[in-house]
Formats: sequence, structure tokens, C-alpha cells
Amino acid sequence: MDHGIVGGKVSIPHSRPYMVYIRDNNTHKPCGGFLISEDFVMTAAHCKEKHLMVYLGVNDTNDLPEGIEVDAFPHESFTNKPGDDDIMLLKLKTPVTLNKAVNIITLPETKRENISKNCMVMGWGWQEYNKMTPSRVLKEVNLTLLDSEICGAPHILCTEGTVGPERGDSGGPLICGNVPQGIVSYNIVKSTSYLTKYIKISHYLPWIHEIMKGFL
Repeated sequence: MDHGIVGGKVSIPHSRPYMVYIRDNNTHKPCGGFLISEDFVMTAAHCKEKHLMVYLGVNDTNDLPEGIEVDAFPHESFTNKPGDDDIMLLKLKTPVTLNKAVNIITLPETKRENISKNCMVMGWGWQEYNKMTPSRVLKEVNLTLLDSEICGAPHILCTEGTVGPERGDSGGPLICGNVPQGIVSYNIVKSTSYLTKYIKISHYLPWIHEIMKGFL
């Protein structure tokens, strides 16, 4: 389930300063995430491991900065089923200093906010479907959001095509109109393409605010 970017292009170094590289210290299993405050990263709940570290300001994963330890807060209703409340907040044990290479991205404000159909997803994951080809550098690809009734649930957004996220991209943001609207969760093989599903962030705003408020 822990889905890299197939297709697309290499991101301009540090042009996505909110992007976070997440990796387990022992297994080295990777995921993506994004910085939403000086001390919180958002990602997918299925990325939870015992020894998670986050790396900020990353372009090339072969040249990682010093990692930061975190406390993990997966959604309490997550059961490891595809798309099932697959959202997690990571509280950084050391708050970050914001700069050109490390910066936050602002979440949607309300559930009723209109979402642009023109979206983008990014990550360091596999560059081919079903073939272990992780990218050392951040890649991104443009995608078109499908109508909500196709996605199957009110807390899910989806895209379909022959390009998009793959393994290693889980937890990264689906950015629509410069706003992070989804979290990469999983994909489904169709006959000639892939249907990718994302957790709809605005659906979880009360939960997000409750977790973060506990540390103010």
C-alpha cells in the first residue's frame, strides 16, 4: 500500500519547501509527508513505523540532512484497510526553523471549500508501476481530479491515468490550486491505467485541529 511518481518531471530543487521525506530508521521504508506547522508533519497513517524519522529541505535522498525524531498520531479509526481514515500527524520533537528550503503549506480552511480539478502530486517513490525504481530526487506530475461520485466515499478524492504516485509516495500531498487537498493513500490497477485514491484533508479538519491544539 505504500505507494513514487510515475511520469512527470524532476522538481526544481527546494521549490516545494513543505515536502518531507519520511523513513523508518531500522527498515528504511520510505514515505512522503508535508510540513503544516513548525512542529507538525501530515502523512498517511499506514506510514506508521516504530522508528520514524523525518527529513526536511531534502532534494537528493542520497544527501540527507540530520533527521528529526517524531511522536506519531495516526487517526484512531484507522484499521490498515485501504483508504480507511488513512491520515496521521507527526509531532516533531525538535521544531524546525523556517527558511527558503523548509517552509509550511497552509491547509484548507473549511469542508465546503471548492477544490480545483487541476492538481499535482510529488514524491521520491518508484518511477515505474510495479518496478522498484525509487527516485533520488523529488519528482512531480500534474493530474486531473475526478468527480467525487467516482471516488466511492465522502472522505476520498481520486485521479486516474498512466502517471501518478506509486510506492514510496504514500503520505505526500495532492495539491489542487496551490492548496493541499489530499494525502496519497493507495492505488487500484485498472485495465489500462491506475486509479489513485487520496484522503480528503478537509474532511478531517476538526480532528487535525484537536490534535494540534493539545500542544499549544
